[in-house]
Amino acid sequence: MLKPYRDVLARPGALRFTLAGLIARLPTPMVGLGIVLMVSALYGSYGMAGRVSAVFVVVQAVCSPQLAKLVDRYGQARVMRPSLAVACVGLTALVVAAVQHAPEAVLYLAAGVSGATMGSIGALVRARWSGILTTPAEMHTAYSLESALDELTFIGGPVIATFLATGVTPWSALVVPIVAVLVGGYWFLSQRETEPPATGRPPRRTGEPMLSGALLVLLVIFLATGVVFGGIDVSVVAFTEEHGAPATAGLVLAAVALGSLIAALTYGARPWTSPLWLRLSGGTALLAVGTAALLAAGSIPVLAAVGFLAGFAIAPTIVNGNSFVQLIVPPRRMTEGFTWLSAAIGIGVSLGASVSGSVIDLHGARAGFAVVAAAAAAALLVSLVAVPALRRAGERRPTLDDATA
Repeated sequence: MLKPYRDVLARPGALRFTLAGLIARLPTPMVGLGIVLMVSALYGSYGMAGRVSAVFVVVQAVCSPQLAKLVDRYGQARVMRPSLAVACVGLTALVVAAVQHAPEAVLYLAAGVSGATMGSIGALVRARWSGILTTPAEMHTAYSLESALDELTFIGGPVIATFLATGVTPWSALVVPIVAVLVGGYWFLSQRETEPPATGRPPRRTGEPMLSGALLVLLVIFLATGVVFGGIDVSVVAFTEEHGAPATAGLVLAAVALGSLIAALTYGARPWTSPLWLRLSGGTALLAVGTAALLAAGSIPVLAAVGFLAGFAIAPTIVNGNSFVQLIVPPRRMTEGFTWLSAAIGIGVSLGASVSGSVIDLHGARAGFAVVAAAAAAALLVSLVAVPALRRAGERRPTLDDATA
């Protein structure tokens, strides 16, 4: 099963940028949670903590595609070196402001600065894969590997953040992301031999190929998938609290991530001959069934088991969506395409956490899982309705000229 992964990692520079990218993406699951843990502990307000965290998540989702557009034009190192430096300054300022009990608006400013400049490390890594691999089977394996590494950070990141915030000091949960960005991010950007070439500003623009129907479909599916992620986080916490064991929430969420990790590695280990649109629809169908099953869980062990099985549908859905980007986005804008999907998930996570939290306050944890199931059903419905558009999109590969068509 591991041979396909060994083959792609054997490409010159692949293992090094993969390891650096793994370190640099550690902040992805840690910053939002770290902000909540720090602000709630120092200010005594979960509402304020949620607002500050939401500022970071939403600003990052809005700004990261624009940052990715600059990356495609001028190169990863040239754009992201100063950008990551500003992001680290913003996170440091957020920690200092919180420790000094600064006004809430100051926390918004610091969170906004860091969110606007953090970018999407996962998109940068996937863009490098698209530059050194050539066959669909290789790309399938590489994207599956990336999804597995994403899940690895989502297993370990929240555990590390919670341990630091509760066992060391409330603000220490944000120190690890700062160090990870500095070490992993700059190690990654120093590897110039695998950096995709900068494309420069397009010579003419008579349209906007990024706004194709197929890409809009993917954005809606990934937005709904993000709602699933955010809703599960909040609903699991509420469920374990209702059952008198809030400390087990991390274990349940880790079970979901572990299921997705195993699915990613298994899914990427073999080539698939079925059409990509069919696999995307199949993944969303499994996600809808798995999340609906969460409604039937009556105990924490059962919830963990069902969540583990539901996690098996997450990675294939993400892998197939990223594989579609390879088909429908002009090569000179590949980083931007990957980043749009990451942004859609980020917005969905924030929306899912907010909506599920409000529903849980009124009707309990089971109602939160109903929101999760409804979002997964929406993703399935969109993928089925959009089958004709996805089939057409999968039949052609954009050329360099598409970037200016």
